[in-house]
Amino acid sequence: MKTKNAPSPLPSLRVLGIETSCDETSAAVVENGRVLFSNIVASQIHLHQQFGGVFPEVASRQHIKTIYPVIEQALKQAHLGLNEIDLIAVTRGPGLPGSLVVGMNAAKGIALATGRPFIGVNHLEGHIYSAWVYPADSQVVLPEPRFPLLALLVSGGHSELYLMKDHITYQRLGGTLDDAAGEAFDKVARLLGLPYPGGPSIQKAAQDGNPKAFTFPRARLEGTWDFSFSGLKTAVLRMVKQLEEEKKPIPIADVAASFQEAVVDILFSKSIRAAHFYQIKQILVAGGVSANKALRETFLSQTDFPVYIPNISLCTDNAAMIASAGYFRYSMGQRDELNLDVEPNWMLVTG
Repeated sequence: MKTKNAPSPLPSLRVLGIETSCDETSAAVVENGRVLFSNIVASQIHLHQQFGGVFPEVASRQHIKTIYPVIEQALKQAHLGLNEIDLIAVTRGPGLPGSLVVGMNAAKGIALATGRPFIGVNHLEGHIYSAWVYPADSQVVLPEPRFPLLALLVSGGHSELYLMKDHITYQRLGGTLDDAAGEAFDKVARLLGLPYPGGPSIQKAAQDGNPKAFTFPRARLEGTWDFSFSGLKTAVLRMVKQLEEEKKPIPIADVAASFQEAVVDILFSKSIRAAHFYQIKQILVAGGVSANKALRETFLSQTDFPVYIPNISLCTDNAAMIASAGYFRYSMGQRDELNLDVEPNWMLVTG
């Protein structure tokens, strides 16, 4: 991999993005890292609900079945042929090894057949760059996020804070020490007998609940920018068990609302403190959990900092964000070889 320090201006460049890090097969076409022509996502939720979570072998097999039809649909929706694509960007990691390999091999095959350049992208970086993407038919051009910015990345596997002073530069301020926020949603949903995935289930149940019904703990972890959700999850577990032992009905809506408020409070309060400390210009919230209505409303209602949260369709795993990040890496001079391998535990670092 080769990179240089400063981005260089590029002519119009259309990127085919491919994302298969977990249980969604996605392909997208994005121009110049911003303009979205297509973004096709084939979800596997119905296949994994019976397991209460993602079953890796099932996920990789399904990716094999859907990857090329999804790519073809993305190109068709963008009204482009492969010969009109200038760059291939694919998720290299982090993610499930078997799932990552399917997308990586598809991208390599297309790059080899077309002679187009090829770039491996960090999945976490992709979530951040979803903030740069807007639909081609939008009446308003979305302003680019302003540096320095604070990025809160919240998903099923990650809850992390990054300081970005420029494109493709990251200072990791902190992250979860145990469960990620999305994992906590899934586990609490299971405790309450709610379906997978837990995020949407908890949100739906919480609509009819009282968020003040239960006072669940918040792990503040003073002096750090880290998060912890295991104590909160355990508190819910103990409360549910106590009610069961007392043969009392579990007020699912109230528990869901109180749990959801605790998670949002933890994420919001630490992010705002970090934003003040580092004197940032904008807060960016991304990742699957950023689709949560309570979280979005809490961040967008405060007046201390401008906040950008992607459209719901760009919060969960998708290829548009990979195409965008790939473009900016390409503009910085990165070029990858076809012997590039997947990195299931790849950390997001500058360079």
